[in-house]
Amino acid sequence: MKFARFAAGGKTYMGVVEDDLIREITGDLFTNWEYTGNTFHIKEVMLLAPLIPHEIIGIGANYVAKQEQLPNELPEIPVFFFKPSSSVIGPEEEIVIPAGVDKVKFESELAVIIGKEAKNVPESEVWQYVFGYTVANDVTAPQFFHPDGHWTIGKSFDTFTPLGPVIETDLDPSSVYVKARLNGVEKQNSPTKLMIIPISKMIAYLTNVMTLKPGDVILTGSPVGAELVGAGDVIECEIAEIGTLRNTFVAAKERAKTC
Repeated sequence: MKFARFAAGGKTYMGVVEDDLIREITGDLFTNWEYTGNTFHIKEVMLLAPLIPHEIIGIGANYVAKQEQLPNELPEIPVFFFKPSSSVIGPEEEIVIPAGVDKVKFESELAVIIGKEAKNVPESEVWQYVFGYTVANDVTAPQFFHPDGHWTIGKSFDTFTPLGPVIETDLDPSSVYVKARLNGVEKQNSPTKLMIIPISKMIAYLTNVMTLKPGDVILTGSPVGAELVGAGDVIECEIAEIGTLRNTFVAAKERAKTC
């Protein structure tokens, strides 16, 4: 089932996507919702980020280029980082490159949506707590990375977390390919089996550190091939079973001087 959040007629709605139609729903997406009876044609609405996340947690450097590069032993402490919900935008919205920065980096990723509260969950039970999946672009300004490994600022600017176009609940995350096209040219195309830390281990580890809540989004890492881009570049992040997340990079507008 594909869930979408969208705007039409100046209002925001949630719905279930069925071919070219969206059937409006009401209620709590994670616990109890129902159809309203209203329908919208998908071409007549503006798709938004499919949810406003509770928390956004990313994992760094989680892909290898080929199977034989996978390590025999996993890192004892994976590299995780947080991104603010204020960085979230939806499909077709502009990614704003901060003032004083010429280039930023795109990172196409599979994003996991947590559906119910999870604490100290064993790896074998992780999937009971997953609601669905969407496509993410973990935009990064590397020049703001701290020499000691602090990544937060470089990943936290407004518009730096595009999500969408929908949340797909019927997906086997172990069998999808994460892709990206820059100005129409393919740059990333990797199966999720090239992840160093699998999703189940990732989530189980996090639940032993913190309580995950419904609406938390976990960015599972970006394949080899991400590049620096500038204003005017168009990035399309795609997972075929979910859809394509398309955004354009623009330069920040300078503030008008005041007397």
